Amino acid sequence: MGRHLIGVDVGTGSARAGVFDASGRLLGTSKQDIAVWHAPGGVVEQSSDDIWAAVCVATRAAMAEARISADSVTGIGFDATCSLVVLGQGGVPLPVGPSGDPARNIIVWMDHRATDQAARINAGGHAVLAYVGGRISPEMETPKLLWLAENLPETFASAWQFMDLADFLTWRATGSLARSVCTVTCKWTYLAHERRWDPAYFRAIGLGSLAEDGFARIGQDIVAPGTALAAGLTAQAAADLGLAPGTAVGAGLIDAHAGGIATAGITGDAAGTLAYVFGTSSCTMTTTAEPVFVPRVWGPYRDAMVAGQWLNEGGQSAAGAAIARLLEMHPLAPAEAAIAQAQGLSLPQHLARMAGAGGLSQAVDLAEGLHVVPEFLGNRAPFADPAARAIIAGLGMEKDRASLVALYVAGLCGIGYGLRQIIETQASHGAPVARIAISGGAGQDDLVRQILADATGLPVIAPESAEPVLLGAAMLGAMAGGVHRDMQTAMAAMARPGHYFTAAGGGIAALHHRRYLAFGRLQAALQDVRRMPE
Repeated sequence: MGRHLIGVDVGTGSARAGVFDASGRLLGTSKQDIAVWHAPGGVVEQSSDDIWAAVCVATRAAMAEARISADSVTGIGFDATCSLVVLGQGGVPLPVGPSGDPARNIIVWMDHRATDQAARINAGGHAVLAYVGGRISPEMETPKLLWLAENLPETFASAWQFMDLADFLTWRATGSLARSVCTVTCKWTYLAHERRWDPAYFRAIGLGSLAEDGFARIGQDIVAPGTALAAGLTAQAAADLGLAPGTAVGAGLIDAHAGGIATAGITGDAAGTLAYVFGTSSCTMTTTAEPVFVPRVWGPYRDAMVAGQWLNEGGQSAAGAAIARLLEMHPLAPAEAAIAQAQGLSLPQHLARMAGAGGLSQAVDLAEGLHVVPEFLGNRAPFADPAARAIIAGLGMEKDRASLVALYVAGLCGIGYGLRQIIETQASHGAPVARIAISGGAGQDDLVRQILADATGLPVIAPESAEPVLLGAAMLGAMAGGVHRDMQTAMAAMARPGHYFTAAGGGIAALHHRRYLAFGRLQAALQDVRRMPE
């Protein structure tokens, strides 16, 4: 009987499942959409019951496509967005927003309702902030918990557990309340290098009740990603998923970090490789043997992705979502999207084909005079500025296909220049990288990869696997099920490099450098405008 592994990835808009063998070969996948509610004030919410149902549908469908039996599955691993799940006694969902709907019990990662709470926390200068680049983000969990305590005190007081979404999934699968060191270190201020929470921090910011009960509601059992949880799948979870009771379940990862483990080690030099996960948002992950403190870049986090390594984490709050938002502003976008759909393509894929027809590196010429700073949802790194916003400069009156393609290329360049800023900032503080390993749904096209290489001046390496995030989740199941003894072994056995994209030189490089300087000036100009007296 073959040893099969399942990886489950819950992103912002869908739950996906993939079946792999022990060598990392993909045998079957499936995707199921999940509901997302948006409301004024930066509110974005989801339902944990809806997500679990989608996970079960996707898992069963992936197994059917792979044509495997339940008893051949050795282990399963979960990754998810860093969203906050709120549960009452017995695991019942509790309302987290103005709607009062208990089904809407998740505050999504991209929800910015806690911007004021984050600003007040940052003003306190707490010691734990040194491990989030000096500034906590409203995307993280303690500002959101503070928002709940201040705005929905009944929900906060009656909550039995506050969980990161990946930890919710492993609890739903096994009944274990163990938290992954990845989730609580990267998003909750757990000090993994000291193996403790800081009670003084929680008391100072107004969340002292969490400290008073010994952190029972946010996690007392903190374990490494891939750790086998409880006795594996419960009978109920196994029935839901179509798997055998007792199937090994590994402690989870944040979705970007699952992509990170499937890409960072493919070159054999994880310390010199920046893992870049390009999805709805983007995440950059750099590992170092010793802690490196980079102002306004999250971390350093000990053991959060790879045991024994420190992690610095940056990224862009809107990446794939920024490109989508940019394109929908163009009047021709609906018509071109219909053409793309008829060809089985997304609109960005359709535009990429046209833009790259004259050469991938040469596509930048199509964006002549047009510049985009795609910070629609603020700047995650290297400025940690949630109030930053997008800029489009050089836009004319054109409404044709060529202008839509140009806007797309300019947006991709803007993503690349933001990535270059992060890379240069980290290097200046002692965390240089020599190459970029890319994963994520928005980074699958060759044009995207080449433009990122040209914009940053670094080679971009794509993994062999078409589904590296799912592969990273499957590695957790492999560790829990004893197929591979640790993360490093799983990475070496299951992840391999695919295509290489080398940065262009000569005139293309010079053009990107000029555009990069313009990108920085536009950012600075908007910052100056925001500082103008009213």
